[in-house]
Amino acid sequence: MTSPPAARTGDATLGKAADENFPVAPFFLPRAWRGDLMAVYGFARLVDDIGDGDLAPGGADARHLGLEPEQSDDRLAMLDALETDLRRVFATTGEEPRHPLLRNLRPTARRRALTPEPFLGLIEANRQDQKVRRYGTYAELAAYCELSANPVGRLVLALTGTTSPERVRRSDAVCTALQIVEHLQDVAEDLERDRIYLPAEDMERFRVTEADLAAPSAGASVRALIAYEAQRASDLLDEGPPLVGSVDGRLKLLLAGFVGGGRSALTAISAAGFDVLPGPPKATKPSLLREVGTVLRRARGER
Repeated sequence: MTSPPAARTGDATLGKAADENFPVAPFFLPRAWRGDLMAVYGFARLVDDIGDGDLAPGGADARHLGLEPEQSDDRLAMLDALETDLRRVFATTGEEPRHPLLRNLRPTARRRALTPEPFLGLIEANRQDQKVRRYGTYAELAAYCELSANPVGRLVLALTGTTSPERVRRSDAVCTALQIVEHLQDVAEDLERDRIYLPAEDMERFRVTEADLAAPSAGASVRALIAYEAQRASDLLDEGPPLVGSVDGRLKLLLAGFVGGGRSALTAISAAGFDVLPGPPKATKPSLLREVGTVLRRARGER
């Protein structure tokens, strides 16, 4: 039997979880947690796919959101329609969400008493991507990460009932680091989309031009810049072990996977000599497992 079109639309999006730097909903988690995490991931991935123009061909996502298939390429219209559908997730009356991924999110949002703000932040980050192509300072980039990455960590804490001010602070640092790492891996791909997530003030400091980023491989100045940004991400990831050490059970393993995923990606970037221009350096599974083990050992020392 073939799956109905709505199911296939959701499956195509959720299938991208395997390509992330960190495990999204690993097998060792309780089934209810896995389902809730994948519901949140499905929304986050859909938002990014709209913002990046990476939707599956055919216009199914546009139709689900009440638009014409040819409007799939109108990213701002798609994001507006997605926000309208998101508000149906949290509404107590009226019609149910139209997109299958948002219909799947609705029971999770109700069961876990989630609020719309983190989801709205992710949408706003992708709106910003359509309007802002360069970042002058690290502070500007960090403000973008506050919308594009930090809501995900806050949602994980909310889903698992472990939110506290200190955990949110440390989670924000880890999520910003993971976003920076992803930007470093995708420098060439982002440039093809006319986006640069390396702060202009840092590019000037290391005497890196946009033409340098368009080269087939990185010269010494680009490598030095990438190494500098990688160290910045590494410093932020230092908030990870205390965060991991503050929780118990299977959540400890999940958070260690997030932090270890960032660390192993940084290891891959370093192993490439900080030359990210030929393509994104990817972490290996053995490296991920080693880094997760290191995070867990450091977390025990933080308790």
